[in-house]
Amino acid sequence: MSTVLVVEDNDLNRRLFVDLLTTRKHTILEATDGPSALDLVAKKKPDLILMDIQLPSVSGLEITQQIRKMSIKQPKIVAVSAFALKQDADKALEAGCDDYISKPISIGSFFTTIDKILKS
Repeated sequence: MSTVLVVEDNDLNRRLFVDLLTTRKHTILEATDGPSALDLVAKKKPDLILMDIQLPSVSGLEITQQIRKMSIKQPKIVAVSAFALKQDADKALEAGCDDYISKPISIGSFFTTIDKILKS
């Protein structure tokens, strides 16, 4: 299975994502802020990152841009945000995300997106 980094500062949301991904037997890494996420990306090289857009101090989009500049095997990055407008999804894609999931999530579309991204 894949290694998935969940970058989410909200404990409840992070726990939900971890629990859902655990049912699919993924190896899970967790970060609550951008610097921790960057450290885990460099050290553990996850296959997929679920990136919250609103993080403390540095936005998830800024962290995504920093990851895209790293000289590593590039992970797939899915933005996760309560901002559900098309222009928000467009900003995430422009920043380097591979896909976008809006909160509150639909479990079915969550897994559809995760499976699609990991197969691509």
